[in-house]
Amino acid sequence: MDLAVALVLCLCSLLLLSFWKQSSGRGKLPPGPTPLPILGNILQLDVEDISKSLTNLSKVYGPVFTLYFGMKPMVVLHGYEAVKEALTDLGEEFSGRGHLPVSEKVRKGHGVIFSNGKRWKETRRFSLMTLRNLGMGKRSIEDRVQEEARCLVEELRKTNGLPCDPTFILGCAPCNVICSIIFQNRFEYKDQIFLGIMKIFNENVRILSSPWLQEKDNQELVYTAENLANTILDLFVAGTETTSTTLRYGLLLLLKHPEVIAKVQEEIDRVIGRHRIPCMQDRSHMPYTDAVIHEIQRYADLLPTSLPHAVTRDIKFRNYLIPKGTDILTSLTSVLRDDKEFPNPGVFDPGHFLDESGNFRRSDYFMAFSTGKRVCVGEGLARMELFLFLTTILQKFTLKSVVDPKDLDTTSVVNGLISVPPFYQLCFIPV
Repeated sequence: MDLAVALVLCLCSLLLLSFWKQSSGRGKLPPGPTPLPILGNILQLDVEDISKSLTNLSKVYGPVFTLYFGMKPMVVLHGYEAVKEALTDLGEEFSGRGHLPVSEKVRKGHGVIFSNGKRWKETRRFSLMTLRNLGMGKRSIEDRVQEEARCLVEELRKTNGLPCDPTFILGCAPCNVICSIIFQNRFEYKDQIFLGIMKIFNENVRILSSPWLQEKDNQELVYTAENLANTILDLFVAGTETTSTTLRYGLLLLLKHPEVIAKVQEEIDRVIGRHRIPCMQDRSHMPYTDAVIHEIQRYADLLPTSLPHAVTRDIKFRNYLIPKGTDILTSLTSVLRDDKEFPNPGVFDPGHFLDESGNFRRSDYFMAFSTGKRVCVGEGLARMELFLFLTTILQKFTLKSVVDPKDLDTTSVVNGLISVPPFYQLCFIPV
């Protein structure tokens, strides 16, 4: 009996100590819901829809508030002004990488996505320099994307207009572009080595969907085999999964809105024709198509909360003092679906990126690639791929849904950090 009482007292003491540590550390942090001992605020969040939970909490605590994941505080930034002020205006101070799913166990702080400090800065600089040396931003890269677009069309022709799930084929195309840049060689879609690479990427995406863990990064060595290997892996994963998922979501949205397909194909016929392969120079003459692609990315909201950031030093932010190393969660959903910038943000409408004269309208709220120091390294390549792949597909095929378009569900399925479209099939009918 005495042992049981002692154990209960010890447990209560630990709980009280945990609560005291959380409460004492909150004095200089932004306000937020009261955390439970040890568990923090995890039970107060809808893990199936984190973005909705953050929006609801922002209505109570404002655009900057604190949540506890376990015993660790995380400052949430909600809305364009807060996100811009932190990631753009104070980019250096908010450029750290926060704690990520199993990242330390698998990557050990290596690579360009998951690293911090000197290692991250040197690795990012090296990655950008190397990609430029390999042709990034030059005509040679566009040639490779165009070649892959031709191969993608041929693979789609092999479906013979029958219903198919486009996931695998749409994953192969951007992956092959990265292969052509890194290895100076592309693969046939059935090549066993290529299939092995795709399997590795799918496994990494699965890992990224796991629960969050603490992260440690004390090593400062940069040019090691392990770091370089992880950097290449980062380029493949980021350059393959995000683009292929956006393409897959885009085709689903187009199926849902056949009137949009008709307008895009009319613009393709007028600017490009049916025989010349699309090129990037065409984009400036195709405002509607450009608006459609931006709207696909806005609506898809691929990374609703982006990847966690961290502050690199003690920083005073909006009269709060955020200690060095504190994780920062940015709600990109709150920016991409701001109802003042994008009327009826829950509706797919290319008009969100068109002015009254039908010209393409740029928006500072378009943060599909995030913003600031940690903005996506491959943004330029991704934009090129989305334009060339989608226009080439719509130049050669009419998309046909296997169900009534009105019955198609375009509601995203949140898989860990990534928002993906629901499963669907379609037919690629040659024109």
